[in-house]
Amino acid sequence: MFIRRRSRARTAVVALAASTLLAAAACSAGDDPDDAKKLTVFAAQGPDTDLATNTFSKEMEEMTGYTFDWQTTTYDGTTAAEARRILLAGGDYPEAFLMVPWVDQFSQQDLQRYGQQGVLLPLNDLIDQHAPNIKEAFAQNPEYEKLATAPDGKIWGLPQWNDCFHCSYQAKLWINTEWLDKLGLKMPTTTDEFFDVMMAFKTQDPNGNGQADEIPLTSSVDDLLLPYFVNAFLYDPQGSATYPSTLALEDGKVTLQAGQAAYRDALAYMAKLYDAGLIDPAAFTQNRDALIAKGDNAAAPLVGAATALHSGIFVTTYQDDGRDEAYQALPPLKGPAGVQFASYNLPSMPGATFALTNKASEEEQVAAIEMIDHMFPQDQHVRAEFGLEGVEWFPPAPGETALDESLTPFVRVPPADPNVKPANNAWGPLAQYNSNAEFRNGQVQPPDGYERMLFAASKLYEPYAPKDQVFPYWSVWVPEDQTAEVAELTTNIENLVSQSSAEFVTGIRDVNADDAWQAYLDELDGTGLPRYLEIEQTAYDASV
Repeated sequence: MFIRRRSRARTAVVALAASTLLAAAACSAGDDPDDAKKLTVFAAQGPDTDLATNTFSKEMEEMTGYTFDWQTTTYDGTTAAEARRILLAGGDYPEAFLMVPWVDQFSQQDLQRYGQQGVLLPLNDLIDQHAPNIKEAFAQNPEYEKLATAPDGKIWGLPQWNDCFHCSYQAKLWINTEWLDKLGLKMPTTTDEFFDVMMAFKTQDPNGNGQADEIPLTSSVDDLLLPYFVNAFLYDPQGSATYPSTLALEDGKVTLQAGQAAYRDALAYMAKLYDAGLIDPAAFTQNRDALIAKGDNAAAPLVGAATALHSGIFVTTYQDDGRDEAYQALPPLKGPAGVQFASYNLPSMPGATFALTNKASEEEQVAAIEMIDHMFPQDQHVRAEFGLEGVEWFPPAPGETALDESLTPFVRVPPADPNVKPANNAWGPLAQYNSNAEFRNGQVQPPDGYERMLFAASKLYEPYAPKDQVFPYWSVWVPEDQTAEVAELTTNIENLVSQSSAEFVTGIRDVNADDAWQAYLDELDGTGLPRYLEIEQTAYDASV
């Protein structure tokens, strides 16, 4: 049970009209608007949100006594990161940052660097003295506090905690079951069976248009083709472009899976698929727009299988012809040596989306941490993320069930109507600071809903994640004096692995030639792999 505080924002403010809210906020510090206390906040703002007039923003202004001066960026990650970098480099940065992890946020390296420079302020005392809900969340979930705490013991910024179950298993494969049924095929369970199914998709015209236009297997640069299949040979932690590293553990030793002999076996299997024309040649280069254009091809369904976090990435959901419903998750395949793994990634991203700078006075610091703390209890989190009761969300009706049927449902959030502009009542992903399992999985979902399908699909992968091999990158902090070095090493090694793996699969490099494989291993060493593993091993040892 969370401590509730300052409920007046939930009772009085919701009942007020937007004009009254604006007036109240403007006069909160006196009759003269110029005398109003202001808090400058840098934030990512979605296309359907105006944070300046947002009703939840106004509630937070009344609660804190501050008018927010919003400095906004878009949901484009490149633009957002550049805007944040320019502000910090120029010295004219705001009192507070409020970001979205999948858009842009402070990395662990950023936090240590800006913290030690004095740009970012530690939050420890503020949380201890002014944020009882955050303290309670840390007590209930020590992993959250660990995620937020740097090696020096300081909390330089607060990450979002997001127990997105289906996000934990990103390297999924989705297969067209209508094509399986039409061709009289069963779901494949091994790599050999998968090859045979893909060959049937290519040669037996499962879309029935009389043309050899089927694409048996595809993916995108964001979703990564290889990890799902590598896991039939050895554990591959890569889920998507968000985490492209192949670092893993072997009896407590940090290893790079992309340098192992079994990784070469996996690439040889994929090269066999590619040589047979079963892999889309664009799978290593196309973006998601190009991928979904193939899934949505108007003339006839083209895609037999695709690797993606969820099927909506490569085929639009709820199509009139129902093609999207044909794709079901294929559990991890078993390789020739009996290996059968699933990639696991913590769905909460390391780093921080909320941070305070040295521009903030003590009073402003307290106001800002109270604002974040307010969003932690379940009922206040619903208001912050989804909007107003009776407008964007409703209490559960009798008989409705939660996503996790073992939980008591607490809220129903109807799907947004694509033909109606959303009301400007919520902060959406800016507010997801305590999205624990009870919050996410306690929401009502219809029996045939998309989230319920994803939950069930992810259950197929959960038993195959080898927790003893998972490198917990989210809690491994590299010392600040090594962050620049390891950042360069990480980029260079991951780029080499990505490019070389694609070249081995597509035949640019001969995966079956020992000299070609040795040349690749030599390149890894020359790029600094021994030093990279040394740094990561030391950091890992310090974290356990």
